[in-house]
Formats: sequence, structure tokens, C-alpha cells
Amino acid sequence: MRLTQEHTELRRSVENFVKDKLNPFADQWESHPPFPAKEVFKQLGDLGMLGINKPEAYGGLGLDYSYEMVAAEALGSCNSAGVALAIGVQTDMATPALAKFGSHELKEEFLAPAISGDAIAAIAVSEPGAGSDVANLKTWAKSDGDDYIISGQKMWITNATQADYFCVLANTSEGKPHFNKSLIIVPKNTKGLEVGATLNKLGMRSSDTAPVFFDEVRVPKRNRIGAEDQGFMLQMMQFQEERLWGAANAICGMELSIKETIEYCRERQTFGQPLIDNQSIHFRLAELKTEVECLKGLLYTTCEAYIHGDNVMQQAAMAKLKAGRLAREVTDSCLQFFGGTGYMLDTLINRRYRDSRLISIGGGTDEMMLGIIAKTMDILPKRKK
Repeated sequence: MRLTQEHTELRRSVENFVKDKLNPFADQWESHPPFPAKEVFKQLGDLGMLGINKPEAYGGLGLDYSYEMVAAEALGSCNSAGVALAIGVQTDMATPALAKFGSHELKEEFLAPAISGDAIAAIAVSEPGAGSDVANLKTWAKSDGDDYIISGQKMWITNATQADYFCVLANTSEGKPHFNKSLIIVPKNTKGLEVGATLNKLGMRSSDTAPVFFDEVRVPKRNRIGAEDQGFMLQMMQFQEERLWGAANAICGMELSIKETIEYCRERQTFGQPLIDNQSIHFRLAELKTEVECLKGLLYTTCEAYIHGDNVMQQAAMAKLKAGRLAREVTDSCLQFFGGTGYMLDTLINRRYRDSRLISIGGGTDEMMLGIIAKTMDILPKRKK
């Protein structure tokens, strides 16, 4: 896939926003979370960066997904990955299904303000007993006339404390687990909805993550996205954009980690020579750079196929799997070359090391990605009837 001048300009705009509006405050937000999402999102909305591939009718730019991928990659230059993650939740995790399958009224009420930055969205799928095992979730949305009454608990919800609404996956019938769920928009101020205390995380510390509790929360059925009981399939489609976004967003952080490690190893002297002169170090950095370029090639090929309407479930899973594992490998190797300095919490490589760990967990674990890939290869064990 070849990037155009328009892609380059968009990348520059996002990088400039990160440089001017995010990175100067990254250390502050990391030490005193969460970052002010309402303020940041409004700035992004005013620049059109929250609706790059969303319909123009609701304030989006109406561009294809390659532009969203470039923006995700550029956001990876943020020195606080938690901020980038929160933005990605808004653009590629909580709103894709709404943009594609929501009613006109639902898009006007919830998508348009998310694009403009006047509302913050969160995706509420994971539960204490159903993280990657989405089919096993226990939250119920029982029918009551023209309403649903929702009861249950969601866990590890990014943007939870600052969100204006949640895109909730809940059971709506007694059918088979892949055909009994619906995606429902639930405003935060709805009676019976309670957001728990912010969770203390290893990384992504600038973003707010919390449990969400639903105690007979009543919402109109018109808040449902698409047809009833089709929510599992819609969420699987939504996961594809989440996984592509996550892989793209990881690239720049890896490239910066390698670049900063090279700079450090040129300055750091050991045994009368710069660290970078050690063959084991410059060979390792060359190898890591090669791996990042391979990931980028997979991602760009997958993005092009996605734009043309191909089923990219396998490639998206591969990209996310590789991104999570490679991000850990890159940041671990780079932190090693920083030595004792890298072990300090206040160093950027240390933060990247901690933040990168989530990539192999959120949006489906490595093991889930391997399962998807194996399924598409038709090599899973056959179940006995």
C-alpha cells in the first residue's frame, strides 16, 4: 500500500498535535492521572481527528481506513501511551459498530458528539469472568416492553470514569452464546449505572480504567446497535478495527525506543568506547528494526485488504499478536541496553516497557489470537459429536 501526500499531511498534523498538546504534559498525567480527556478530546474533535473514517453526515471526514491507521501510528509518538489508548477507544473500539450499523437517530445522538469531541465513549465488553471469552459474559439486558433492563458488571473499562456513554455487550436472549447478545448504548447518567474506583495498573497509567456496575439499568431498545441478538458478530467486526489500531499504534513507540536507545548507546562510554560499538548491541538493534518493518508490511497489506472489503480476521489477529510480542521484545532489549538507568520508573523506556505489556492482553490475548489464526488455518482439533 502506497501512502499519498494526504496521508503524509495527516501524519504530520497528528504528530504536531502530540508534540504540542500531549507530550509537554505526559509526565504530569502519568504521575497524577487521569489525563483531562474532555479537554483533549475536544481539541482533537475540533481538528477532525476523532472521525477520520466516520461518515461525513455526522461530522466525520469520510476517509478510508488507511487514514485512520496512519493517525493511529502517529499517535504512537505520544510519551504517554495511556492517552493514545483512550483516544483509540473513542475512535476504533467504542464507535465503529455504531457508525456502521446504528440507526440514524442513534448516530445523531451519540456518534456525532463523539466525533466532535463533545462526548467520551467507552466500550464495555470484558467482565471478571469473561475477558477474552466474550461468549461467556453474564451481563443481561432483559426485555421489558420498549426498554431493556440491564444488570451485571463490566471490568477493566478504559475511559470509564470520564465517559459520557458506554457501548455495552449484553445477553438479550437464551439462545446460543454467539447468537444471543446485543450491543446497546447506555448513557453514564442512567439510573442504576455506577462506575467503580479507578484501578491501579502496571502501565497505561495516565488513562482511567475502572469497573462498571449495572443494577437494573433501564434504557430504550432504540439504543440498540443493529438487530437484536447480533451483537456478538458486530463486536467481532469491531474487534478487527481495534486490533488493527493497536498494531499500528505500537509501531511508532517501538521505532522511538530503538532510536532513543541508539542515541543513549552512542553517548554512554564503557571500557573506553561507546556502547553502540559493541557488535552484540548494534546487531540486536538492527534485528529489532527489521522486525518492526516486517510488522509494518503485514499491517499495511492487511489494511489495504480491509479497505477493499476482504475478510482480514486472520491477518488482523496476526498483526495484533506480532505487535504485542514484538513491543515486549523491543522495549525489553532497549531497557537492557539502558542498564540501571532503564530500571528507573521515571525513564521513558521504562514507561514504554510497562505500557507495551497491555498489547498482548487487551482486545484479545495472544492465546486468543493464536486460536483465531489456527481456526482460519483449519487446524484446530475436531470436536467429537
